[in-house]
Amino acid sequence: MSVITAPLRILPAGDRSLLVAPDRHADLVAFIDLLRRESPVGVHDVLPAAQTVLVTLTEAADIRAVEAQLRHLFRSVHGAGAVEVEPEPMCVIPVRYDGPDLESVAAQLGISVAELIAAHTRAVWRCSFIGFAPGFGYLETGGSGLAVPRRAESRTAVPAGSVALADGYSAVYPRRSPGGWQLIGTTDLRMWDLDRAEPSLLRPGTRVRFIEEGSQ
Repeated sequence: MSVITAPLRILPAGDRSLLVAPDRHADLVAFIDLLRRESPVGVHDVLPAAQTVLVTLTEAADIRAVEAQLRHLFRSVHGAGAVEVEPEPMCVIPVRYDGPDLESVAAQLGISVAELIAAHTRAVWRCSFIGFAPGFGYLETGGSGLAVPRRAESRTAVPAGSVALADGYSAVYPRRSPGGWQLIGTTDLRMWDLDRAEPSLLRPGTRVRFIEEGSQ
């Protein structure tokens, strides 16, 4: 007997929040982009994650009315692909490709180190969500061919500014912390700085390009 999966689930998450879970990742990406442009009345905040988006409501919001608006918005993107929105400014991150896992990652992918660097810098990455630590953006891109698993054993301390790959994502560690991602390079760009008006350099939707230091 086949099981039919609903294209969208909306679950209560506390008194004033809804957890929205599209069945398809492409629909989730398009839905988040649309929410950035057409947030329903009564929505206070939107927090994307890998497979869901948490929608927090204002105190005066009618939860049922907001849920109905969310379902209406979702119908406009379901199966339609990317939504045309004003593109976010490009964040350019200069990288020294000197990470301790650089050669082993290239070997896992069956390519040379030069080909790995070319693929990483050629891609336009998009910040899907912020997690793990303040300023830690999970960056994804289509068709880069750079999906590698996490390390079998995590490191107890990964230096701030480490550029990494894992599970189809790329990221930059904003501070020194434990971590199990594959380290391929280093940047001096501060991903999290409380002295800035917006401490996090990245936010969901931010486009990112990595460039090799000294290449331009």
